[in-house]
Amino acid sequence: MSDAATATAPSVVDERAQVGVDERAQVAVDVLAKDAIERLAAIAREFPRVGFASSLGAEDQVLTDLIFSANLPIAIFTLDTGRLHADTVGLIDRVQAHYGKRLDVFRPVDESVQAYVTANGANAFYESVELRKSCCFIRKVEPLRRALASRDAWITGQRRAQSVTRADLPLREHDATHGIEKFNPLADWSEDDVWTYIRSRGVPYNPLHDRGYPSIGCDPCTRAIRPGEDVRAGRWWWESSDSKECGLHIASPLPGAAGESATAEPRVEPRIEPNSPEVNLER
Repeated sequence: MSDAATATAPSVVDERAQVGVDERAQVAVDVLAKDAIERLAAIAREFPRVGFASSLGAEDQVLTDLIFSANLPIAIFTLDTGRLHADTVGLIDRVQAHYGKRLDVFRPVDESVQAYVTANGANAFYESVELRKSCCFIRKVEPLRRALASRDAWITGQRRAQSVTRADLPLREHDATHGIEKFNPLADWSEDDVWTYIRSRGVPYNPLHDRGYPSIGCDPCTRAIRPGEDVRAGRWWWESSDSKECGLHIASPLPGAAGESATAEPRVEPRIEPNSPEVNLER
């Protein structure tokens, strides 16, 4: 029987009172964690080349802990856009040190970044949704395509409660852009569930969360939220809430692909290198 089939839930740190975790909430999260591990193990059995795309957010730290602590055969990778907060980049090192395992890191093509900056300016993403999505394509979408080129399925930390654009998020969906299955095993978790899990198990997380950043993207495109705002209000805060996706989780054909309108094409076309080797970050 495979490791995935025999995986068990990670041990729970018995210092819950010291970290302020409500016992009833903890019991509920223990059940959720057990179910999540069963979901992950089932995914790994069905798709042996599955990969988890970690954004290094709180939800993704929960999934990282579940995967590593239960020794599930699921590769974990992340995207370094070149404009992440220093705290986010530092979290990569902390995660690797905490678990003694490596994250695979994919970065944008340098020539594509330089072409965008030369044509539009370093911060042109503030000028229009089109230019912002073009930047996201170069720094996130294209590297993701390289990361998924050898995968038969992928996993994300998306949750329904994160934003209006994710309210109907399924646990499983077909990713037509990459031609593989996509799983959102924490789709039904609440914000409280995520943080109860993190606090009770001592999971490393981004310190920006403690400074009012519930959702963290690139440095210039993320701000702390105000009391009462949606958890993703700090992402691309100058845009309307119905446009706040970077293209990683929506259909996003290559620029110039058949059926794509001229208005949807980025002003700078990234150079696509599907066979580019992945970059491993070991510091």
